[in-house]
Amino acid sequence: MYDSFGENITETTSAIAEANNAIFAINGDYYGFRDTGIVIRNGVVFRDEGARQGLAFYRDGTVKVYDETSTTAEQLLADGVWNTLSFGPSLLDNGEIAAGIEDVEVDTNFGNHSIQGEQPRTAVGIIDENHLVFVVVDGRSPGYSAGVTMTGLAEIMQGLGATTAYNIDGGGSSTMYFNGGLVNNPLGENKERGTSDILYIAG
Repeated sequence: MYDSFGENITETTSAIAEANNAIFAINGDYYGFRDTGIVIRNGVVFRDEGARQGLAFYRDGTVKVYDETSTTAEQLLADGVWNTLSFGPSLLDNGEIAAGIEDVEVDTNFGNHSIQGEQPRTAVGIIDENHLVFVVVDGRSPGYSAGVTMTGLAEIMQGLGATTAYNIDGGGSSTMYFNGGLVNNPLGENKERGTSDILYIAG
């Protein structure tokens, strides 16, 4: 299951992390929730339907936001890309908050969905070469955490020193795992929702 690809294959972030001996993990882009985007995992192309801003992880450690509609999966592989995420939007451009991030909608197999307002969020930031920062913000939990707007998330990433930052799947999917347990409290219920994929660091 953990090495399968498909729209209806899901498992919790913790379960996928434990199956891969991960020390740290966050939820990924939930590629199974849509049938567009460029999906590359460990150098293997699973989908090549450019539709939005993507995040590319290169073999040399470089991480960049790119326009999926201006390239192909094969070209990305030729350029040294090893993994991609397809969600967005980009939050920071050269350290400055990106324009228009409060107007972005997420396209899914069930139509477009607004991701605005205060919501649980997950993001990846790049501070320097081989220096990443991962942020998960809880939300939708009265008395605990309301969540954060897209601009607020960008400000958090900016405050942590990121020059590039990228939003990935949030809401009930937003999960951070470390050393065998949950760090955050998803939706204030301490209960994880299944997702298609994760980002993890193994020992």
